[in-house]
Amino acid sequence: MNNSNRFSNLSGHNRREQLLIIFTLAWPTMLEQFLQTAVQYVDTAMVGSLGTDATASVGATATVNWMIGSTISAFAVGFLSYIARALGAGRNEDAKRAASQSVLAVIVVGILSTIITVALSSRVPVWMRVDENIRGMASEYFLILYSPMLFRTALIIFGTVLRSAGDTRTPMRISLVMNLINVCLNYILIYKAGLGIKGAALASAAAFVFGGVAITIALWRHPVLSPKGRSLSPDLKILAECGRVAFPNMLQRFGTSLGYVVFASLINALGEDATAAHTIANTVESAFYIPGFGMQTAAATLAGNAYGAGDKKRFESLSRTIIPLEIGLMIISGSMLFAFAPWLVAIFTKDPVVGGLSVTVLRMVALSEPFYGIPIVIEGMMQGLGRTTIPFVFNICCMWGIRIAGTFVFTRALGGGLVEAWGCMIGHNLMLCVLFGAYYFWGFKRIYANEFAA
Repeated sequence: MNNSNRFSNLSGHNRREQLLIIFTLAWPTMLEQFLQTAVQYVDTAMVGSLGTDATASVGATATVNWMIGSTISAFAVGFLSYIARALGAGRNEDAKRAASQSVLAVIVVGILSTIITVALSSRVPVWMRVDENIRGMASEYFLILYSPMLFRTALIIFGTVLRSAGDTRTPMRISLVMNLINVCLNYILIYKAGLGIKGAALASAAAFVFGGVAITIALWRHPVLSPKGRSLSPDLKILAECGRVAFPNMLQRFGTSLGYVVFASLINALGEDATAAHTIANTVESAFYIPGFGMQTAAATLAGNAYGAGDKKRFESLSRTIIPLEIGLMIISGSMLFAFAPWLVAIFTKDPVVGGLSVTVLRMVALSEPFYGIPIVIEGMMQGLGRTTIPFVFNICCMWGIRIAGTFVFTRALGGGLVEAWGCMIGHNLMLCVLFGAYYFWGFKRIYANEFAA
């Protein structure tokens, strides 16, 4: 049964059945992200046992990791929107052609990103204003981690292609095996082989190689989207449509991720304690975004299906169900983060200064979690509809106008520290909630009126 048939009657179900459909798509993504976060916890804890310098060396370039991964993910969003809408409209052949074009995208983007990241590995710690004592370690970690970029690109793009067809379980299973490989190799290479953070990087790189190969095989075997036997020559019509959606999203992800890099560099300038606390707090907090981003995947796929089918009622039913659900999940998530912050931080550090600072900023951000969930899920629906320009504008303005400008003023001009910087980050998230909420209540009405079939 194809994806469009499986989810086409969302509007015909009662609220309980609608929730079941949403969770059918969302729970594998949530579990996948949970497993990835659990491994990140283990990585950080293992590296943290080597000392504050090791933690800072790994964390100092983490935002560059987000920038690279997010930029590649933007290409995937273009394919997600196209394939989800094609399947919703019953155009399975178009969906298959788009999947074959994603292979071409992986080859081109993967090779280019490998060349760029390897060439810049020695410069990234300098640009990030990493302390000179740990620049060598940070550079080596970065180089090893990004050598298998072709495989990482396949993992990101092919995983999104599968999710666009409603297959969220295959990426989840592959992620599970990847995480087991990562943890086992971490233990062997960090402790048994005595390689320190170099061992952590090698373990992650090996896991990415496995994941890239496994997700490629899964796509080749997919009953609907398999590119097996298809031409990989450029299809300009499909690539142009995917590019129309992907380009604003790529600019958004690159711009916001570059903002994360600048934000981290401003924090790195505050000293090793601030860098370590920021790294630990980011690691802890990442587990509590899982409900939000799991729902975003479901929102994008189902919104794209509804749009492709021209089903206004189905789209309206989706939005009325998934937004309150998202808010409820993020309230629970934020409450747990506030309550358990001291115990979670204690996993990663015994330093009282670093630990105390980490707990303080985590409890601050915990209060804003429900507000951050709203723009996440609305942006997911907009991705499914192929509307990525508005999210680009909102995210760039909030990142650079509030988070970066505010952090610069509070830390440089006013002598503030990590608490003030995270306060600016929270202000950024709250403004996103206001902007996306306003667009939902007024902008979506125009979409209903002009673009959905009667």
